[in-house]
Amino acid sequence: MLTGFEQPQWAVDTELAIATAIGLAVPVVAAFILHWIIFGILRKITARTPYHLDDSIVQSMRNPVRWAMVGFGLSISAHVDTLVGQEWDIAARWFTPVLLGWVAYSFVGAVAKGLREDAEQRYDAVSVRSHTTRISIFSRTAKLTIIIIVIALVMLNIPGVRDVGVTLMASAGLAALAVGAAAQPALKSLIAGLQMALTQPLRLGDLVKVDGEAGRVEEIRMSFVTVRTWDERVLVVPTSRFLDDSFENWSRVNEQLSGPVYLHLDPIADVGPIRTEFERFVGAHEMWDGRMCQLLMTEAYPESVELRLAVSAETIANLWVLRCAVREHMLEWLRENQEVALIRHRLEVPGGHAKAGEAGGPN
Repeated sequence: MLTGFEQPQWAVDTELAIATAIGLAVPVVAAFILHWIIFGILRKITARTPYHLDDSIVQSMRNPVRWAMVGFGLSISAHVDTLVGQEWDIAARWFTPVLLGWVAYSFVGAVAKGLREDAEQRYDAVSVRSHTTRISIFSRTAKLTIIIIVIALVMLNIPGVRDVGVTLMASAGLAALAVGAAAQPALKSLIAGLQMALTQPLRLGDLVKVDGEAGRVEEIRMSFVTVRTWDERVLVVPTSRFLDDSFENWSRVNEQLSGPVYLHLDPIADVGPIRTEFERFVGAHEMWDGRMCQLLMTEAYPESVELRLAVSAETIANLWVLRCAVREHMLEWLRENQEVALIRHRLEVPGGHAKAGEAGGPN
């Protein structure tokens, strides 16, 4: 029999559920309001600065910080309300490392993005490639480290995984040898990637020649580098290859290069007018940078001579176009003005016409 001061069990359960809901809702709402105020102020502050770094950090950190603040609010509520604390203590072991890892991962990405954008405004093209390469490699290394740590912290909450760890600690010597042997390729790639960032034998956007193929460096990762050739093929080269073997980097300091155009002509060719026309054409071409315009006879054979026409340009792409234009123009000029200079294979037979006449006469 119930007294006047007793409540039925369903009423007690309802009150507890309402109290728990209020204990969960209050910190969540407070966290959202506080987050909205803080980031509203930060957006106004960063909008007045000329740098992209602070804008990138505020934009990228908005979502992860929001949920981290919600988790922080629930942690405070768990210490105040026992009912909330019982449930939160179990969930916090899983959510805390994930939230902290999300915040750290977003922060690294935001800093990398902001530094790249600021470098594009402050430095020249070569320096931008240098900064971008370092930023890309270091940010990927930091992100990979964060992911590994988060996964390790989450897995430690699984009892079976924790038991495996204790067992491995009992046989630490054998485990260390096994892990060391298995991780050797990964460690080699990691060290190669960091060395690539520090020494920078090549950078993003550099024009390199490897395995007889020339192309632009598109991506530098810990284990491989991608190089896109002129015909849109992608070469995937191990990172350690660029540290262990030699390769050509055509834009290491800058893209100002000189290149030759070879003409093989008949020895009867008059080189003076050819040189004059070559210098006139190159001097008027828009892609010539004014550094080199030189014609030399580099070889002389009994049946031909070799002329090397050297030109220069500001970029590698411009140099390629300029060389093609010089080659086409000079051949056209030779056909029109000095046709005898073009090589023809001739067969001369002394007295050939007389013999041919005799052979074709009546019997």
